Amino acid sequence: MSADVRTVVAAAADGCEDPHIFNDFGCGFEAPTTSLFFPTPWLDFGLPATSGITKYTALLVVSVLIVIGFWFFTTRRAKVVPGRGQSVAEMLVVFIRDQMVRPGMGKRGDAYLPLMVTLFLFILTMNVMGIIPGAQLPVTSNLAFPAVLALSIYLLWNIIGIREHGFAGHFKGKLVPGGAPAWILPVLVPIEFISNFVFRPVTHAVRLFATMFAGHMLLAVFAAAGFYLFNPDAGGILGVISVGYSGMALVGFLVFTAFELFIMGLQAYVFVLLASFYIGEAIEGAH
Repeated sequence: MSADVRTVVAAAADGCEDPHIFNDFGCGFEAPTTSLFFPTPWLDFGLPATSGITKYTALLVVSVLIVIGFWFFTTRRAKVVPGRGQSVAEMLVVFIRDQMVRPGMGKRGDAYLPLMVTLFLFILTMNVMGIIPGAQLPVTSNLAFPAVLALSIYLLWNIIGIREHGFAGHFKGKLVPGGAPAWILPVLVPIEFISNFVFRPVTHAVRLFATMFAGHMLLAVFAAAGFYLFNPDAGGILGVISVGYSGMALVGFLVFTAFELFIMGLQAYVFVLLASFYIGEAIEGAH
């Protein structure tokens, strides 16, 4: 049983002798709560607005090491005729270039390809931590991590826009729609400001965070429910029914784990694709 499931089961067992279905102790099902996403700090520095060293910190470090290790072992002996590892790395780079970077930035996007490749693999690794036994906590289910990544892209978007078109040109292009009559600008400019300079980085971060948060919560519900429903000691037909219910919960857990793995990859793809479009927009200066 994973650490997260044990936490859920322990919470369900609080005040109950037997936290399973079909018992005489009044133990109902206790669904997982958001406490799953607030692990106890291993080391608390007492700084305001910080949570110290937690499981998130450890998994973040592990994710960084995995990404570094991937590139080290696939490219340390790069050859003209690639081996298996180098082929995988090259396929990943070509996929990100052709499916994310160039559609958003064109050929000029090749200069930003190393950033986008690293960003994709880093986000994917942090996401996948949610289904690895012993880890089972996606790093991106903590809003702080997607927010920092989104803020980095937001700053880069502004820096590139100012570098390419000047300070006035960049902000005018994002605040004043082309061809709009002067009389409507007092209405349009605030709307464009909120849309481009407020909602854009917020939605970029929240999309990734909310998906990973909801997916992990769903898997936790299936895991806790499977344990609660498993009660062969109920005896007779009730024991058989409980095992059947638990089996269905297990199937649901496995199905949604596979689906969640797909969503993890999709969210990394969407985040990098949007980042490419944002930077491409800054390069072109289009509104």
